[in-house]
Amino acid sequence: MINTKTHNLQRLYEIDDYLWIEETVRLLKEKRFEELDLENLIEELEDLGSEKRHKVESLLKQIICHLLLLEYWDTEYERNYRHCRSEIFNFRDQLNGRMTTNFYQYLEEILTKIYQKALKYVQLKSGLDTFPQNCPYTLQQLLDEDWLPKK
Repeated sequence: MINTKTHNLQRLYEIDDYLWIEETVRLLKEKRFEELDLENLIEELEDLGSEKRHKVESLLKQIICHLLLLEYWDTEYERNYRHCRSEIFNFRDQLNGRMTTNFYQYLEEILTKIYQKALKYVQLKSGLDTFPQNCPYTLQQLLDEDWLPKK
């Protein structure tokens, strides 16, 4: 037998997902678990986890891009070093605010993949092919607010 309240919640999800979230939160707070739309709740939680992972990947990629440009794009150094340093600070601040032990381990596992994406970007942006093929930075350096490569 289908719970009518659950069915109504499923229809609400199709019409207005924000109202669905508000109603789901209310049901959770009231411990009315039998009325939850579990199928869509599971999907939303999986999507939330994916979004968080994508965000930390994106922030780390931006840090790597700006560090590479700061360190290796000599012809643009004078013009762009302040911008690069401020962007590195900003992205580190955002990433460190989201960092958990699980995210740290995850980023360590995929650092090579993220670096390859960053490398391709900076090569296209700068027109240079002199960047290191392997990541010259450790994850600890990438996250350290005070660390910059020696120039």
